[in-house]
Amino acid sequence: MVRRSVSAFLCLCGIWTVAQCQEAKPLITLNEFMNATEVHEARLSPDGQAAVIATIAPDWQRNRFRDDLWIWQQKTGSTVQLTQSGHDSSPAWSPDGKYIAFISDRPLSSDEEESSDNKDKDSVDRVWVIAAQGGEAFPLYTEKLDAHTFAWSADGLKIVFSVQQPQTKAQEDAQKEEWKDVIRWREQEHGDLLLSISMPGAIAQNQKTPAPQTEPAKKQEEAGSPLPKLAQVLAKNDREIEEIVPAPGDGPIAFRTQSISHRMEGPEANEIFLVGTNGTRQLTRNQALESELRWSADGKRLYFIVRAAAGSLESKYQDVQGRLYAIDPQDGKVERLGADFKGSYEDFAVADDGSIIAAGLNGTQQQLYEINGNKAEKMRGIPGTYSGIVAALHSHALLVLHSTIDDPTQAFLVNDVAHLEQAKAVTTFNTLFNQRAKTEWTPYRWKADDGTEVEGVLIYPPGKRNEKHLRMFTLIHGGPADADGDRFGADWYDWATLAAANGWLVFRPNYRGSSGYGDAFMLQIEPHLVSRPGKDILEGVDALEKDGIADPDHLTIGGYSYGGYMTNWLITQTTRFKAAVTGAGAVEHAANWGNDDVTYDDAWYLGGNPWEKPEMYQSEAALFQLNKVKTPTHLVAGDDDVRVSYLEGVLLERALQQLNVPHSFLVFPGEGHPLDKNPWHGYIKVREELKWLKKYGNQ
Repeated sequence: MVRRSVSAFLCLCGIWTVAQCQEAKPLITLNEFMNATEVHEARLSPDGQAAVIATIAPDWQRNRFRDDLWIWQQKTGSTVQLTQSGHDSSPAWSPDGKYIAFISDRPLSSDEEESSDNKDKDSVDRVWVIAAQGGEAFPLYTEKLDAHTFAWSADGLKIVFSVQQPQTKAQEDAQKEEWKDVIRWREQEHGDLLLSISMPGAIAQNQKTPAPQTEPAKKQEEAGSPLPKLAQVLAKNDREIEEIVPAPGDGPIAFRTQSISHRMEGPEANEIFLVGTNGTRQLTRNQALESELRWSADGKRLYFIVRAAAGSLESKYQDVQGRLYAIDPQDGKVERLGADFKGSYEDFAVADDGSIIAAGLNGTQQQLYEINGNKAEKMRGIPGTYSGIVAALHSHALLVLHSTIDDPTQAFLVNDVAHLEQAKAVTTFNTLFNQRAKTEWTPYRWKADDGTEVEGVLIYPPGKRNEKHLRMFTLIHGGPADADGDRFGADWYDWATLAAANGWLVFRPNYRGSSGYGDAFMLQIEPHLVSRPGKDILEGVDALEKDGIADPDHLTIGGYSYGGYMTNWLITQTTRFKAAVTGAGAVEHAANWGNDDVTYDDAWYLGGNPWEKPEMYQSEAALFQLNKVKTPTHLVAGDDDVRVSYLEGVLLERALQQLNVPHSFLVFPGEGHPLDKNPWHGYIKVREELKWLKKYGNQ
């Protein structure tokens, strides 16, 4: 009976139009859309028989986001919640698969209750450990030291982690006496320590039993040290240690640094170091931002990725596609891998047999590739976006994340990499999206004025795939080194499918400077930071009008971050848009160069520093053409944003006020560039942007 009923329904859908089938499902609502759970990362157990998944979800009652860990086990086939505090992230399996360590700022004791307005009283990011079979988690240490990152030693007997070099009570008192509450902008910065703590010792300390006999820790350098008693100092660095990767066996520990203040004033803050029996040495010196360090099984090669717009090892800093490299830790010789691939590498893993599997962005698709020297062979998968690749330590299994525009991100177990289409889902988050009417999408291509082919994505309202003269919302991605394609998004930043559900044809252009289209395409944004991409976008709108797809009388535009930059620029170039929604976008470049936490990138985009290229800083700035603006504009910004100061929004708002252009400005307290502190801020942002588009875009 069930089989016949399903068949009858499918036959009926074959007779009905797609639109009629879509109407059988309700549209997604704002409340449902903004309540999505993000599958942030997933980690596979060493034997490939279990996985731990980290999620981020809104906690509306506490005005914050929850960070939770879940565990899937092959033997049960189910995924259950592993931790309950709502403060747990960055999980990592012990090499024997018995424990999972993670970062958490949960309180040390149960009597430290969290209020609705404040974090717990302790609020320190420590390393915690929990048995893979469940139970109570325990802290690796109790001292007030924020852990920046951590890793298990290859034998699983230690956890290696980094903290800022702490001061003794006497040092803190002396500094306070001399400087009071004055912030010494650079002078008071101090780098990190690389520490290790014995796991048997930490377990014994937690259980209040005598610690097993181990090698004695190095003697603390001064009396009254604030370091944990069990801690061994492995290295010091004058930068922050952001990533740690111990080599197999008794090999060295590799770590990667970044700027202490997180103000990236030059790529030189981001380098790779090795800690071995002969001390610490710097392995790289280049114009790139390395990340995702991975050792080969024999410890003779160290792999890493340089993501899009993070420079390259071959030249001075420039924004190119994501690239893969291998470095010999003995002589520092670097080899570029998979160079024949013209797209952008976004992620990779080293399988147990030594093969390298990478996620490569090519146009609107991000697929998996097997890397062999310069070659990159596409693996057989399904359309969409693969990411978060993790290889099992002692099996052939892989864990990957996958999504499409309409299919929420899930974690999938791959037993045979030759058959990705047979991957098994181990999570089922956000199933409500599959119960709502789905949008339809298609790539869209047009020719720019210089003959370059440009691509974007069109997302149609449910059931409107073949209709013409649709009201259109041009939603511009940030970056600019990013690209919109076949991947799921459901948050305050990526709300294209919600706009489509509200009746808008959403046009997402991958303008010059976007990743996934080759180095030449990406490099053409320099030094015309907004004018060249701006032409690409407007020419795409022209093409959509000419093809009869977009209604020229109902055009709107918007974006956040670099998408905000472009929105601010484009409303000075044309009055064709009936409404604009812009967020965290600059209107000039000189002050933004000084305030931005990635200053070197701004200078590269515009061909030099402000005093070197003043003409570019002015000609590429919306500020000096704001007198042309007629478009009603809605603005948002976080008042703690160090990527694009909210004062850029204040400047734009003042200009719109002077020009008598209808506008609104929302400032979110305590929020940085990503609105990740209070979910209500993102909710209100999208709610008001939809209202603005409806109010002015339908006129």
